Amino acid sequence: MFSLCVRGFPPTVQRHAGIMESCCGLLTLKNEPVPLKAVSVEVRVCGFVADVSSTLEYENSESSPVEAVFVFPMDSDSAVYRFVARVGGKDIEAEVREKQEAREEYDDAVSSGQQAFLLEESDESPDVFRLSVGSLPPGQSASVSLSYVTELPLQEDGALRFCLPGVLNPRYTPAGGESVTAEAPGVPGGAVPYTLALGAHISSPSSIDRVQSNCPLSPLEYLAEDKSQAKVSLSPGHKFDRDVELLVYYTRAHEPSAILEGGQQSAPAGSLMGDAAVMLSLYPEFPGAVSSALSSFGEFIFLVDRSGSMGCEMSSQGGGQQRIESARDTLLLLLKSLPLGCYFNIYGFGSTHESFFPESVEYSQDTMDKALAKVKTMEADLGGTEILQPLTEIYNKPCLPAHPRQLFVFTDGEVGNTKQVTDLVKTNSLSHRCFTFGIGEGASSALIRGMATEGSGHFQFITGTERLQPKVMQSLRFALQPAVREISVRWDVPSGLEVSSLSPPLKALFQGQRALLYAQLKGQCDHSAEGSVLLEYKLGDEPYKSKLSFSLKPDKENGLTIHRLGARSLLRSLEREEREQEGEEEKKAVRKRATELSTQSGVVCSHTAFIGVNKENKQPVQGPVLRRNIPRFQFQGHGAAGVYPSKKWAQGRATPLMGRQSITDRCMPMAFCLAGTRPTRMCAAAMPMPKIFDNSMQCDGILAHSIHAESEDCDIQTAPEPEEDPLLKLISLQKANGSWDLEEALLGVLGKTEQEVASKMPGEGLDKTVWATLLALLWLHGFKLDSRDEWQFVALKAVSWIKAQPGLDVAQCVQDGATLLGCQVDPQSLGM
Repeated sequence: MFSLCVRGFPPTVQRHAGIMESCCGLLTLKNEPVPLKAVSVEVRVCGFVADVSSTLEYENSESSPVEAVFVFPMDSDSAVYRFVARVGGKDIEAEVREKQEAREEYDDAVSSGQQAFLLEESDESPDVFRLSVGSLPPGQSASVSLSYVTELPLQEDGALRFCLPGVLNPRYTPAGGESVTAEAPGVPGGAVPYTLALGAHISSPSSIDRVQSNCPLSPLEYLAEDKSQAKVSLSPGHKFDRDVELLVYYTRAHEPSAILEGGQQSAPAGSLMGDAAVMLSLYPEFPGAVSSALSSFGEFIFLVDRSGSMGCEMSSQGGGQQRIESARDTLLLLLKSLPLGCYFNIYGFGSTHESFFPESVEYSQDTMDKALAKVKTMEADLGGTEILQPLTEIYNKPCLPAHPRQLFVFTDGEVGNTKQVTDLVKTNSLSHRCFTFGIGEGASSALIRGMATEGSGHFQFITGTERLQPKVMQSLRFALQPAVREISVRWDVPSGLEVSSLSPPLKALFQGQRALLYAQLKGQCDHSAEGSVLLEYKLGDEPYKSKLSFSLKPDKENGLTIHRLGARSLLRSLEREEREQEGEEEKKAVRKRATELSTQSGVVCSHTAFIGVNKENKQPVQGPVLRRNIPRFQFQGHGAAGVYPSKKWAQGRATPLMGRQSITDRCMPMAFCLAGTRPTRMCAAAMPMPKIFDNSMQCDGILAHSIHAESEDCDIQTAPEPEEDPLLKLISLQKANGSWDLEEALLGVLGKTEQEVASKMPGEGLDKTVWATLLALLWLHGFKLDSRDEWQFVALKAVSWIKAQPGLDVAQCVQDGATLLGCQVDPQSLGM
């Protein structure tokens, strides 16, 4: 997995000319030392913002000079502001330059034998970065540190989520595109050749309740008596084989706040970095009557990823549900939770796409049953991740009068054309709200966040052993709430100050959810004075206001964090503005503004890069430079962007592997999984994959051999079918109107015989359907209260149906039903 950098031909020229050899499949490290030895990360969490410093330790143990290339993921909301290399006791501070200029300087330095360091953001997706360490001499060590700041999104349980992405799965790139992950060879967890150490220091305005993680942690150590400061770290020996998540819980509920940050004294007056900047954190509280009122109208469209990578398990540690299985269970829950009177449709997408119905249909018992029958047959069998085409088809269909369109997107986010997708969502943002769910480790934060942000919706990430269902139900509650309209933010500051917004206009507000805004304060600040901001909006036809006052005295704890996050927000807006321009001159003008802002603020963007050159190196590196692509962890089930050939493909379906731009996207690293099976060992007949291919080689013969071997000769052992979750079983039996029939399957969930249920039925005239519905409702409240977030809408429909039944003695029925089931339920808790 390397290429020779021939003198006289810079690496970039070789890359564009296709000279670089590419690896096919999982990287084996037997004959290829990896110069990256360790990664250490220091995280400083202050409130709901994190400042992160990552240090990568390199060592060239080979006899020739090495160029190390590392493609890695990063949260798309991060603002990278510092990049420094340390070689031979000397620090080389990198500078932000225009990207092409930085690349040329790097290539010239490496070609002349100098040491150089280049850090650049992907042109297509802002959550993928490329770090090049050039001309590291034999036996020499070097460390590279990059620093960034990022917002911490708020979870449904009140936690703030910090994620250090560790998984970079191949991104599917449509024909005509350029793969953003072609230089990121994937290996299984045990083969990652470098370790990760992470320590976090947390400070909060209120006390810190606890910190949880998907990785083993040291005990939380408090550094202050009021528990406002604490530190925690990963347990020693952690392998960088999964995304590292920290969930930070504070004791007090989140409150609106404003933090003012003074400008940088060395920056020019009137510039973003020279002026003061403010960050607003808004938590609008809706009136109870409004937030509890759920609409029965709407067009709900569920767009489900059925690409091959959805056949992977949710967790990299194995033993969990497949992503497609979780999606099927979630669709069952959603279909049972929809209100009567709405409209819905379900799309599946991969290399192709298909919908359950030609048009959205009215929600009824008949349409629900038809949809559920199709949901049960859904597999991860549609190849790549072509999300642009189904989105275009959905947007081209006219919206239904009086039924606001709500789009739910379920995907593992392995998409290469991220900016095209988010731009399409923004173009159609006035016609719908978009709710997104990133399923599994390695989901693109740029895609998941970007679609929800541009679509005035809400995003969620589901990783490890987390359940998708409660997070989807939270978003369904948001979708059923009336949309907030006519949002405006008005500033009131003393004379001599001017407010310039750094954030795009607010387009969405949800009950209990935070909205962050950044602004630049131009002019002289009187530190003893106060400013205020007024948030105004309409909910339904009613106007609402929320006012927040703040001191103009700068906060001493934040350094330039707010300035950098504000710069990042403005840079993203300028990049979108550039893509929206039709004329080339207009595009150039916007690009120039973005480049200037990036270089002035020190925050890298898609048009700039960090470049550092060791100009004091008097003796150029001698000999040819070996190219070493640093491997990243990816699921063993991922190959061509996680594609699993299925029986359908072998029967003549056009393969979605066609049209890829990289050999790494056309080949598979392991024996292929048949749709719906879980092999416990590799096929004996599967052909071993070559370790290295050049761009002229074809893998069609290997692909055909593997499919043929699996379909005819392989002895594939399959795991036994797991037992059905009783909660999902109960929900699956509910009718569209909210009721249950007294049938054998329901009795099985309740654990009662027909005779027991009949003997405890109160009164002779009670309808069996009413009795069954009451028992199902009591079972949910009595035995599944900890999963209430998942069945809340199912229960609401049941309660509404029961209330509509005449002459019912609810108190007596509840008492008798609770006695039968052996549980205690307060009738008032049922909402009746």
